Amino acid sequence: MDFLLAGAGLVILVFAGDALVRGAVNLSLRLGIPALIVGLTIVAFGTSAPELLVSTKAVLDNAPGIAIGNVVGSNIANVLLVLGLPALFFGLNTSHCDTRQSYLQMICVTVLFVVLAMLGPLTWITGLLLLAIYVAVLVNEVRNARAHREENGPTVLEGADPHMSWLKIAFFLVAGLIGLPFGADILVDSATAIARSYHISETVIGLTLVAVGTSLPELATTVVAAYHRHAEVALGNVIGSNIANLLAILGVASLFGEIPIDPGILSFDLWVMLGVSLVLFPFAFLRKDISRLWGGLLTAGYAAYVVALLV
Repeated sequence: MDFLLAGAGLVILVFAGDALVRGAVNLSLRLGIPALIVGLTIVAFGTSAPELLVSTKAVLDNAPGIAIGNVVGSNIANVLLVLGLPALFFGLNTSHCDTRQSYLQMICVTVLFVVLAMLGPLTWITGLLLLAIYVAVLVNEVRNARAHREENGPTVLEGADPHMSWLKIAFFLVAGLIGLPFGADILVDSATAIARSYHISETVIGLTLVAVGTSLPELATTVVAAYHRHAEVALGNVIGSNIANLLAILGVASLFGEIPIDPGILSFDLWVMLGVSLVLFPFAFLRKDISRLWGGLLTAGYAAYVVALLV
Protein backbone atom coordinates (compact mmCIF):
# COMPACT_ATOMS: atom_id res chain seq x y z
CA MET A 1 0.00 0.00 0.00
CA ASP A 2 2.85 2.40 0.80
CA PHE A 3 4.33 1.85 -2.68
CA LEU A 4 0.93 2.58 -4.26
CA LEU A 5 0.59 5.73 -2.19
CA ALA A 6 4.11 6.82 -3.16
CA GLY A 7 3.22 6.31 -6.83
CA ALA A 8 0.00 8.26 -6.39
CA GLY A 9 1.91 11.07 -4.72
CA LEU A 10 4.35 11.25 -7.62
CA VAL A 11 1.54 11.36 -10.20
CA ILE A 12 -0.23 14.14 -8.27
CA LEU A 13 3.01 16.14 -8.04
CA VAL A 14 3.66 15.89 -11.78
CA PHE A 15 0.16 16.95 -12.84
CA ALA A 16 -0.17 19.62 -10.14
CA GLY A 17 3.19 21.14 -11.08
CA ASP A 18 2.16 21.28 -14.73
CA ALA A 19 -1.18 22.87 -13.80
CA LEU A 20 0.49 25.52 -11.65
CA VAL A 21 2.92 26.46 -14.44
CA ARG A 22 0.14 26.73 -17.03
CA GLY A 23 -2.04 28.83 -14.76
CA ALA A 24 0.77 31.12 -13.61
CA VAL A 25 2.11 31.73 -17.12
CA ASN A 26 -1.28 32.65 -18.56
CA LEU A 27 -2.28 34.77 -15.56
CA SER A 28 0.99 36.70 -15.69
CA LEU A 29 0.72 37.32 -19.42
CA ARG A 30 -2.90 38.45 -19.03
CA LEU A 31 -1.74 40.95 -16.38
CA GLY A 32 0.94 42.29 -18.71
CA ILE A 33 4.01 40.91 -16.93
CA PRO A 34 6.83 40.40 -19.50
CA ALA A 35 7.27 36.83 -20.69
CA LEU A 36 10.97 37.08 -19.86
CA ILE A 37 10.30 37.68 -16.18
CA VAL A 38 7.61 34.99 -16.13
CA GLY A 39 9.97 32.42 -17.60
CA LEU A 40 12.79 33.18 -15.19
CA THR A 41 10.67 33.35 -12.05
CA ILE A 42 7.19 31.82 -12.05
CA VAL A 43 7.88 29.03 -14.53
CA ALA A 44 11.27 28.24 -13.00
CA PHE A 45 9.83 27.98 -9.50
CA GLY A 46 6.74 26.17 -10.76
CA THR A 47 8.71 23.35 -12.36
CA SER A 48 10.80 23.05 -9.17
CA ALA A 49 7.73 23.05 -6.94
CA PRO A 50 7.71 19.24 -6.38
CA GLU A 51 11.27 19.31 -5.04
CA LEU A 52 10.53 22.41 -2.97
CA LEU A 53 7.35 21.01 -1.41
CA VAL A 54 8.85 17.58 -0.72
CA SER A 55 12.05 18.92 0.84
CA THR A 56 10.28 21.52 2.97
CA LYS A 57 7.69 19.04 4.25
CA ALA A 58 10.42 16.50 5.00
CA VAL A 59 12.18 19.06 7.22
CA LEU A 60 8.93 19.96 9.00
CA ASP A 61 8.17 16.25 9.53
CA ASN A 62 11.59 15.68 11.09
CA ALA A 63 12.78 13.61 8.11
CA PRO A 64 15.70 15.78 6.91
CA GLY A 65 17.36 12.79 5.27
CA ILE A 66 14.63 12.82 2.62
CA ALA A 67 15.15 16.57 2.08
CA ILE A 68 18.89 16.42 1.43
CA GLY A 69 18.63 13.06 -0.36
CA ASN A 70 15.91 14.44 -2.64
CA VAL A 71 18.11 17.30 -3.86
CA VAL A 72 21.41 15.43 -4.16
CA GLY A 73 19.68 12.44 -5.77
CA SER A 74 17.75 14.68 -8.17
CA ASN A 75 20.95 16.37 -9.35
CA ILE A 76 22.58 12.99 -9.97
CA ALA A 77 19.47 11.70 -11.75
CA ASN A 78 19.23 14.87 -13.86
CA VAL A 79 22.65 14.30 -15.42
CA LEU A 80 22.71 10.52 -15.71
CA LEU A 81 19.04 9.65 -16.26
CA VAL A 82 17.25 12.79 -17.47
CA LEU A 83 19.95 13.40 -20.10
CA GLY A 84 20.97 9.77 -20.54
CA LEU A 85 17.61 8.25 -21.52
CA PRO A 86 16.65 10.82 -24.19
CA ALA A 87 20.18 10.71 -25.63
CA LEU A 88 20.02 6.91 -25.71
CA PHE A 89 16.92 6.99 -27.93
CA PHE A 90 17.37 10.15 -29.97
CA GLY A 91 20.86 11.56 -29.39
CA LEU A 92 21.38 15.21 -28.43
CA ASN A 93 23.09 17.68 -30.76
CA THR A 94 24.59 19.70 -27.92
CA SER A 95 27.46 20.91 -30.14
CA HIS A 96 25.18 23.80 -31.16
CA CYS A 97 24.40 24.86 -27.57
CA ASP A 98 26.23 27.66 -25.79
CA THR A 99 25.71 26.83 -22.11
CA ARG A 100 29.27 27.52 -20.96
CA GLN A 101 28.40 30.31 -18.54
CA SER A 102 25.49 28.41 -16.96
CA TYR A 103 27.60 25.25 -16.74
CA LEU A 104 30.40 27.08 -14.92
CA GLN A 105 27.79 28.49 -12.54
CA MET A 106 26.52 24.97 -11.87
CA ILE A 107 30.03 23.68 -11.12
CA CYS A 108 30.77 26.60 -8.79
CA VAL A 109 27.45 26.11 -6.97
CA THR A 110 28.07 22.37 -6.64
CA VAL A 111 31.57 22.88 -5.20
CA LEU A 112 30.23 25.53 -2.81
CA PHE A 113 27.52 23.17 -1.60
CA VAL A 114 30.02 20.35 -1.01
CA VAL A 115 32.11 22.72 1.11
CA LEU A 116 29.07 23.91 3.11
CA ALA A 117 27.95 20.31 3.68
CA MET A 118 31.40 19.38 5.00
CA LEU A 119 31.34 22.31 7.44
CA GLY A 120 28.24 21.02 9.21
CA PRO A 121 24.45 20.96 9.13
CA LEU A 122 22.50 23.39 6.95
CA THR A 123 20.94 26.11 9.10
CA TRP A 124 18.85 29.20 8.43
CA ILE A 125 22.09 31.14 7.95
CA THR A 126 23.15 28.70 5.24
CA GLY A 127 19.69 29.02 3.71
CA LEU A 128 19.93 32.79 3.47
CA LEU A 129 23.36 32.52 1.86
CA LEU A 130 22.13 30.01 -0.74
CA LEU A 131 19.07 32.12 -1.55
CA ALA A 132 21.18 35.29 -1.89
CA ILE A 133 23.42 33.52 -4.40
CA TYR A 134 20.36 32.28 -6.29
CA VAL A 135 19.03 35.82 -6.57
CA ALA A 136 22.39 36.90 -8.00
CA VAL A 137 22.21 34.05 -10.53
CA LEU A 138 18.68 35.12 -11.54
CA VAL A 139 19.75 38.74 -11.96
CA ASN A 140 22.58 37.63 -14.23
CA GLU A 141 20.18 35.45 -16.25
CA VAL A 142 17.78 38.39 -16.63
CA ARG A 143 20.57 40.51 -18.07
CA ASN A 144 21.60 37.77 -20.49
CA ALA A 145 17.99 37.15 -21.54
CA ARG A 146 17.41 40.85 -22.18
CA ALA A 147 20.46 41.01 -24.41
CA HIS A 148 19.32 37.89 -26.26
CA ARG A 149 15.81 39.28 -26.68
CA GLU A 150 17.07 42.59 -28.07
CA GLU A 151 19.15 40.69 -30.60
CA ASN A 152 16.71 37.92 -31.57
CA GLY A 153 13.28 39.23 -30.63
CA PRO A 154 10.73 37.89 -28.10
CA THR A 155 10.45 34.20 -27.28
CA VAL A 156 7.07 32.48 -27.08
CA LEU A 157 6.58 30.78 -23.72
CA GLU A 158 5.42 27.18 -23.79
CA GLY A 159 1.98 26.91 -22.24
CA ALA A 160 0.99 30.51 -23.05
CA ASP A 161 -2.48 30.77 -24.59
CA PRO A 162 -3.80 34.31 -25.16
CA HIS A 163 -7.31 32.89 -25.63
CA MET A 164 -7.44 30.93 -22.34
CA SER A 165 -10.46 31.93 -20.26
CA TRP A 166 -10.17 33.35 -16.73
CA LEU A 167 -12.11 30.35 -15.45
CA LYS A 168 -9.58 27.93 -16.93
CA ILE A 169 -6.67 29.96 -15.56
CA ALA A 170 -8.26 29.86 -12.11
CA PHE A 171 -8.80 26.11 -12.39
CA PHE A 172 -5.12 25.48 -13.22
CA LEU A 173 -3.95 27.69 -10.36
CA VAL A 174 -6.25 26.10 -7.79
CA ALA A 175 -5.43 22.58 -8.98
CA GLY A 176 -1.72 23.30 -8.72
CA LEU A 177 -1.85 25.02 -5.35
CA ILE A 178 -3.98 22.27 -3.82
CA GLY A 179 -2.36 19.34 -5.60
CA LEU A 180 1.29 20.16 -4.84
CA PRO A 181 1.11 20.13 -1.03
CA PHE A 182 -1.31 17.17 -1.15
CA GLY A 183 1.01 15.15 -3.39
CA ALA A 184 4.05 16.10 -1.33
CA ASP A 185 2.30 15.02 1.87
CA ILE A 186 1.42 11.60 0.42
CA LEU A 187 4.89 11.07 -1.07
CA VAL A 188 6.89 12.00 2.04
CA ASP A 189 4.67 9.99 4.41
CA SER A 190 4.71 6.87 2.22
CA ALA A 191 8.44 7.14 1.48
CA THR A 192 9.19 7.42 5.19
CA ALA A 193 7.00 4.39 5.91
CA ILE A 194 8.78 2.37 3.20
CA ALA A 195 12.17 3.30 4.62
CA ARG A 196 11.20 2.23 8.11
CA SER A 197 9.46 -1.01 7.11
CA TYR A 198 12.42 -2.21 5.03
CA HIS A 199 15.03 -0.79 7.43
CA ILE A 200 16.30 1.47 4.65
CA SER A 201 17.52 4.88 5.70
CA GLU A 202 15.37 7.89 4.84
CA THR A 203 18.38 9.34 3.05
CA VAL A 204 18.57 6.39 0.61
CA ILE A 205 14.82 6.67 -0.09
CA GLY A 206 15.32 10.37 -0.75
CA LEU A 207 18.25 9.67 -3.05
CA THR A 208 16.31 7.14 -5.14
CA LEU A 209 12.50 6.96 -5.03
CA VAL A 210 11.80 10.57 -4.09
CA ALA A 211 14.61 12.00 -6.24
CA VAL A 212 13.49 10.21 -9.40
CA GLY A 213 9.85 11.06 -8.70
CA THR A 214 10.45 14.79 -8.35
CA SER A 215 12.66 14.69 -11.48
CA LEU A 216 9.84 13.31 -13.65
CA PRO A 217 8.82 16.78 -14.96
CA GLU A 218 12.41 17.43 -16.05
CA LEU A 219 12.60 13.97 -17.65
CA ALA A 220 9.38 14.53 -19.59
CA THR A 221 10.58 17.95 -20.77
CA THR A 222 13.94 16.57 -21.88
CA VAL A 223 12.43 13.61 -23.76
CA VAL A 224 10.13 15.95 -25.71
CA ALA A 225 13.00 18.37 -26.37
CA ALA A 226 15.24 15.54 -27.61
CA TYR A 227 12.48 14.18 -29.86
CA HIS A 228 12.03 17.61 -31.45
CA ARG A 229 15.81 18.09 -31.70
CA HIS A 230 15.88 20.98 -29.21
CA ALA A 231 19.09 19.97 -27.47
CA GLU A 232 19.56 23.43 -25.98
CA VAL A 233 16.29 23.03 -24.07
CA ALA A 234 17.30 19.61 -22.79
CA LEU A 235 20.77 20.63 -21.61
CA GLY A 236 19.65 24.01 -20.27
CA ASN A 237 16.80 22.33 -18.40
CA VAL A 238 19.20 20.04 -16.53
CA ILE A 239 21.79 22.71 -15.75
CA GLY A 240 19.16 25.20 -14.55
CA SER A 241 17.38 22.58 -12.47
CA ASN A 242 20.60 21.52 -10.73
CA ILE A 243 21.42 25.12 -9.82
CA ALA A 244 17.90 25.75 -8.52
CA ASN A 245 17.87 22.53 -6.48
CA LEU A 246 21.03 23.39 -4.54
CA LEU A 247 20.40 27.10 -4.07
CA ALA A 248 16.63 27.64 -3.99
CA ILE A 249 15.21 24.31 -2.80
CA LEU A 250 17.68 23.63 0.00
CA GLY A 251 17.88 27.36 0.72
CA VAL A 252 14.16 27.53 1.46
CA ALA A 253 13.99 24.14 3.20
CA SER A 254 16.80 25.02 5.61
CA LEU A 255 14.85 28.08 6.76
CA PHE A 256 12.27 25.72 8.29
CA GLY A 257 14.71 23.66 10.33
CA GLU A 258 18.27 22.44 10.61
CA ILE A 259 19.26 19.85 7.99
CA PRO A 260 22.04 17.50 9.17
CA ILE A 261 24.19 15.91 6.48
CA ASP A 262 24.11 12.12 6.57
CA PRO A 263 27.65 10.60 6.80
CA GLY A 264 26.87 8.42 3.79
CA ILE A 265 26.09 11.48 1.68
CA LEU A 266 29.28 13.17 2.87
CA SER A 267 31.48 10.22 1.99
CA PHE A 268 29.84 9.08 -1.26
CA ASP A 269 26.83 10.84 -2.78
CA LEU A 270 28.17 14.41 -2.73
CA TRP A 271 31.23 13.26 -4.65
CA VAL A 272 29.09 11.34 -7.11
CA MET A 273 27.06 14.52 -7.66
CA LEU A 274 30.23 16.54 -8.26
CA GLY A 275 31.68 13.81 -10.49
CA VAL A 276 28.64 13.51 -12.77
CA SER A 277 28.53 17.32 -13.02
CA LEU A 278 32.10 17.26 -14.34
CA VAL A 279 31.09 14.55 -16.84
CA LEU A 280 29.05 17.22 -18.63
CA PHE A 281 32.18 19.30 -19.32
CA PRO A 282 32.81 18.13 -22.92
CA PHE A 283 29.13 18.54 -23.82
CA ALA A 284 28.39 21.85 -22.11
CA PHE A 285 31.74 23.60 -22.41
CA LEU A 286 33.48 22.02 -25.40
CA ARG A 287 30.22 21.67 -27.36
CA LYS A 288 30.39 17.93 -28.05
CA ASP A 289 27.26 15.98 -29.01
CA ILE A 290 25.73 13.55 -26.52
CA SER A 291 25.53 10.55 -28.83
CA ARG A 292 23.41 7.46 -28.29
CA LEU A 293 26.51 5.67 -27.01
CA TRP A 294 27.04 8.35 -24.40
CA GLY A 295 23.35 8.19 -23.55
CA GLY A 296 23.70 4.48 -22.89
CA LEU A 297 26.77 5.05 -20.71
CA LEU A 298 25.04 7.75 -18.68
CA THR A 299 21.94 5.59 -18.16
CA ALA A 300 24.07 2.60 -17.18
CA GLY A 301 25.95 4.84 -14.77
CA TYR A 302 22.72 5.74 -13.01
CA ALA A 303 21.72 2.08 -12.74
CA ALA A 304 25.12 1.31 -11.21
CA TYR A 305 24.70 4.17 -8.73
CA VAL A 306 21.31 2.91 -7.55
CA VAL A 307 22.68 -0.63 -7.15
CA ALA A 308 25.57 0.74 -5.11
CA LEU A 309 23.12 2.49 -2.78
CA LEU A 310 20.91 -0.55 -2.23
CA VAL A 311 23.54 -3.28 -1.95
